[in-house]
Amino acid sequence: MRIAITSTGPDTDSQVDLRFGRAAYFVVVDTDTGLSTSHSNTQNLNAAQGAGLQAAKKVADLGVEAIITGNIGPKAFSALAAANIKSYLGATGTVSETLKLFNAGSLQETTTPNVAGHWT
Repeated sequence: MRIAITSTGPDTDSQVDLRFGRAAYFVVVDTDTGLSTSHSNTQNLNAAQGAGLQAAKKVADLGVEAIITGNIGPKAFSALAAANIKSYLGATGTVSETLKLFNAGSLQETTTPNVAGHWT
């Protein structure tokens, strides 16, 4: 399974970014092989609007099946759901710590966004 984890930096030792649309990076991990790649989200860091929708398109284009983040708004959540991408919220710590929690089944899939639109 390919998952994307929002991150403040480009590697698995970086802290999870609590924002989805304005996350600094997406670290994509293949849970079968353990291999990871980093993808900058710089274009959305200071976007006036639409950051969540653009970020959802980006992770969909990366071919992930799930996103793990701290928080997600309604438009981004809807776009991810339309692309059949599962969302897991409430992540904290480093990307590698969050990955361990995911692999252990300790993170629960969410069926709703957890913040209002335009949350920064």
